[in-house]
Amino acid sequence: MGSVEPQNQDSAKSIKFPLGFSFAMGAVAGLVTLIVSAGGTRNGLRWDLGGIAFGIAFVASLLIASLLVMGHKENDPSLSEGSGINRRSADRLKQARQDSQARDGETGPSAGSGRDTDDGGAPTR
Repeated sequence: MGSVEPQNQDSAKSIKFPLGFSFAMGAVAGLVTLIVSAGGTRNGLRWDLGGIAFGIAFVASLLIASLLVMGHKENDPSLSEGSGINRRSADRLKQARQDSQARDGETGPSAGSGRDTDDGGAPTR
């Protein structure tokens, strides 16, 4: 059926890292809003706005951090084998040139064909 993913105890991939990061972001947002919303030293601190800013920043950063951590998954090593995936175009072009030269060598170069210097562009006069 389905394959079970191994449990990794790395702290960056657990819930502790996004939770701590989100708490720190929420605390900074709440503290800044708490101080800035007072409007000076004569007015009191706006604890309601600080709490709201903390909650919004905490939830938003927790959501984003958790999605980024959950979205990361190592590729299976077998995916890099075979044809098509993870191939460099430079390797394919080199192989195509070698194949073309091998075919020209078997059939013999035709006079004036210009196959060796043809770059696929428009002909020049």
